[in-house]
Amino acid sequence: MKAYGKKTWLIPDCYLDSVSKITTPSHEAFCVINTGDVDAEIKLTFFFEDRDPITSFSSFCGAGKTHHIRLDKLKDKEGNLVPRDVPYAALIESNTPVVVQYSRLNTSSSTYALMTTIAYSED
Repeated sequence: MKAYGKKTWLIPDCYLDSVSKITTPSHEAFCVINTGDVDAEIKLTFFFEDRDPITSFSSFCGAGKTHHIRLDKLKDKEGNLVPRDVPYAALIESNTPVVVQYSRLNTSSSTYALMTTIAYSED
């Protein structure tokens, strides 16, 4: 099947909240679809206002599959988690074209909010 999408995606407004007022934790996800015949090796870079970028996170989306990268569960090779309670931006790079959608579930109040958008693609 044709590989739809791009290899580079940017999300400038991310925030992983540590507070949850309901049983479902606040979380973010990069939802990836890989329509092509090549497995997607995904490199994640996180940018911050007050610290150096973090480049140690990666993920994988099989050919002809979808993958939801839950940022509250994502760990790098050393077991580090994505920082919480700090604004950041994300660069998502893939070896093959994919489509990326970003979602945030904020459950920090009893009336939770869901936000989703297609990421900005570049290439």
